[in-house]
Amino acid sequence: MSSDLTTYPDTALGPPLFGALMRMPLDAVLDRMLAGLRAAGFTDLVPAHLGVLRYPGPQGRRPSDLAAQSGMTKQATNYLLGELERLGYLVREEDPEDKRSKRIGLTARGTAAVENIRETVRQVETELEHQLGTKDFARLRQLLVDLNATPFVRDFHRRGG
Repeated sequence: MSSDLTTYPDTALGPPLFGALMRMPLDAVLDRMLAGLRAAGFTDLVPAHLGVLRYPGPQGRRPSDLAAQSGMTKQATNYLLGELERLGYLVREEDPEDKRSKRIGLTARGTAAVENIRETVRQVETELEHQLGTKDFARLRQLLVDLNATPFVRDFHRRGG
């Protein structure tokens, strides 16, 4: 199974490389996540909010750790956290271990949104399993698990990326 996009791209750069081949499905998943949220009544969320709500989620984390993980500046992260707090998805509470810092907590609304995101992604996985076939989808999933265990990816996330 191939698409015109991956076999005959209309670009001077040639066929997409590994990064683009990973990004294109991610873009489709993110779009589906937003559609699922909107269908469930979470119409006030925008794509930028997914950077905060995405796996592993903000629960119990410090804003600075979330900023490092998402690749955003602390200022941008705090802006998004402020929006999500104002919209009722999370709260920032005093860190019991460090009174100078805050910890993020999901509200019931925030937990419901994250659960909706996870259910939507499960639906996407089921759809892709049907499209690719059970064996190929299982292989793809295992390859992604293996990829995430490589030093290339693991070390990036340990550095806070």
